[in-house]
Amino acid sequence: MKSEISATEAARRFSEVVNRVRYRNEMFVVKRGGVPVCEIVPVSTKSFTGRELVGLLRSLPQPGNKYLDAVEKHVRRQPKTQKPK
Repeated sequence: MKSEISATEAARRFSEVVNRVRYRNEMFVVKRGGVPVCEIVPVSTKSFTGRELVGLLRSLPQPGNKYLDAVEKHVRRQPKTQKPK
């Protein structure tokens, strides 16, 4: 359920509102002049399976030879690192 709050009240109690959203999963509809203007809601995190990640990676376009040549060129220009003693 979303609580309604005026923009003025949200500004005055911003830290409290954010804490309620974060720790209680509460949601707020912010109104200005009685008209809803925005919502303050918890951020939803996206998660997906390894299989979905593989599918995503396979769906991406393959880099062309021009791109791969440019990468190799710049890799060769990198300074050599010294082995730790």
